[in-house]
Amino acid sequence: MLKKTLALLPIAAVAGCVLALPPEGTDKADLLAFDDAVASIGCNLVTEADYLPVELQTGLSRDEVRLIAQYKVKAGDAVPLDGGGLRLVTGRCAPVAPAPEPALAPVAAG
Repeated sequence: MLKKTLALLPIAAVAGCVLALPPEGTDKADLLAFDDAVASIGCNLVTEADYLPVELQTGLSRDEVRLIAQYKVKAGDAVPLDGGGLRLVTGRCAPVAPAPEPALAPVAAG
């Protein structure tokens, strides 16, 4: 019984890991071009008006843009939006942390 359990451990470990792999046929340059293009349109990829400039800037087809968008969500580089589409959250599209509030000077009692 112990041998069977130990033999299944590597399979269980691999099954628990979900790796986000770039779409087949794309390379690092495609992924960087996607990031730049999406950032240039305001970081959201939702409507036809968003997809067209990304396609034109990257030279990628609609299917390639769609597959890279899905990959970016799986990899944590983008988040899905409630109404559909996605928002890129890395690079130039990374959320900006609010500036810390200045410390207030103590008020003298009197």
